[in-house]
Amino acid sequence: MFYKHRRKWSIAIFILYIGILCYFLFFSEMFGRTEIQKEYRYNLTLFREIKRFWIYRKQLGTMAWVINIIGNVAAFLPYGFFLPILSKKFQNCFKVFLLSFLLSLAVELLQLIFKVGCFDVDDLLLNTIGGVIGYGIYRLSWRKFG
Repeated sequence: MFYKHRRKWSIAIFILYIGILCYFLFFSEMFGRTEIQKEYRYNLTLFREIKRFWIYRKQLGTMAWVINIIGNVAAFLPYGFFLPILSKKFQNCFKVFLLSFLLSLAVELLQLIFKVGCFDVDDLLLNTIGGVIGYGIYRLSWRKFG
């Protein structure tokens, strides 16, 4: 029964995921998204924030490290997982990589434009890695359960 409705369930879960992702990226008080910055904040140096969070992980706390590093990867895992389920056009690792990068770039640009959060190239990298890992999980689970 579930397999007959897999696509419908996948679409519903994907829409819910996108809604939750948008909330945390643009509106969450927990991440300071309701405070609009006076200045544009950005990091254009690859690995700067990743390195900072690693060096100062004890001072910043485990939760800050998990949210920034692991959270940015985990946030895009569902994206990479659901794309190939939703369309056969996206059953290719490079396409999922590209779409993960482009979605992350769009998010980072919107955060920069609206001064909510910070445009960070490290986030682009981590989000894209998350999308590709999500695709890998899809491929492994498809072989086992597909």
